[in-house]
Amino acid sequence: MNIILFHSACGLRPAVRAAADRMRAGGHTVHVPDLYDGRVADSVEAGIAIRDEIGQDELLRRAVVAAAPHSDSGLVYAGFSLGAYFAGSVGLADVKACGLLLLHGTSDVPEDVSVDHLPVQLHVADPDLYEPDDWLNSWYLDMQRAGADVEVYRYRGAGHLYTDPDLPDWDAEAAERTWKLALGFLDTLG
Repeated sequence: MNIILFHSACGLRPAVRAAADRMRAGGHTVHVPDLYDGRVADSVEAGIAIRDEIGQDELLRRAVVAAAPHSDSGLVYAGFSLGAYFAGSVGLADVKACGLLLLHGTSDVPEDVSVDHLPVQLHVADPDLYEPDDWLNSWYLDMQRAGADVEVYRYRGAGHLYTDPDLPDWDAEAAERTWKLALGFLDTLG
């Protein structure tokens, strides 16, 4: 599969590069744009400050520009937290999208979007400060209405960015389960 992987609000950290390497080891082509131009943060709060400084609209523009050269071949849009927002936002607008792999986050689902049986897999902490239950329930129903085939995996007790071993949210067991399921999901798309 051809995958574009967007980083979280913390930037293009080593964990994002390691995730791309895992996907490549599974035989996938992975594009990893740096929407922050080299800036990284050691906490979600510091990453949000960078996001706010650059601006959400500018970051979304950068995500679209990063995906455009690869979208003709059909992309799987993947992302971590804020990157999942970009993956969902750009992927739902791409009629050639092959799937969405969302880690630690979701995006708005436009009312007029139709994604006939688009495979979607979401992995999220339970509970998650940034993805509360009411929001996730609404997101799930909106994705179903749009026609997506959605799988949701929740990880009880894990922190928001539990797949990053260099952040306080790290949860080795939840991360390993996530990667096993995510790589299996990607294999089904190819």
